[in-house]
This record gives sequence, structure tokens and C-alpha cells, in this order.
Amino acid sequence: MALPGKHQFGEINGTRVTFVEKGADAKRMQFLKELLEYNGFEVLVAEKKKKSEEEPTLYDIGVTDMVFNPTIWVYERKLFTKEGKAVTHQYWEQNGNVTKPQYWKK
Repeated sequence: MALPGKHQFGEINGTRVTFVEKGADAKRMQFLKELLEYNGFEVLVAEKKKKSEEEPTLYDIGVTDMVFNPTIWVYERKLFTKEGKAVTHQYWEQNGNVTKPQYWKK
């Protein structure tokens, strides 16, 4: 759930993507998909293969914008919620709806 340190690339369904998160559960996948689509990104999702039926279903989430880096976009406050507030690290990790503090003044 943490913001990735590296810019990860790959493919989902034959389309090159920048991975936003790998191995997310269904609830997390839906949260990120809605947030990123609201911010104008084309989001692609791929279900990961299960080793057994008992394992939960996990997803890889990517966007077709090859220069998108979630860490940069969150800390530069370029992503916004549907309420128009900037997404913070805490909001991204779904640890609350806190959209403060300002990390720095622009």
C-alpha cells in the first residue's frame, strides 16, 4: 500500500503501463481506479494468478501515462479528490481523509 520508491513499468493486456500498485486487494484496486480516473488517467487492471483457490484475488494496477510516478504526484499535490482537495500520503494509503498538512508552499 505504500508509495513505490521506483518508477515501475510493464504490460497489462498487451499495453505498456506505469504500475501504480501491484498485489492490491479488490477494495484498494477500486479506490485507486476511481481516484486516478477522476484525475484523468486511463487505468488498466489485471488480476494476478492464484496459486490456490484459498488465496484472495489480487490485482496489478497501472496507468497508460508512462511518465506518471505516484510518489511525485502525491507529494507535489497534483492529484485531487472528488471534493477538490489535494491527495496526501495519508489519503493515498487510505489512513483517513486528511488533506493537510501542506508539505511545502508553492
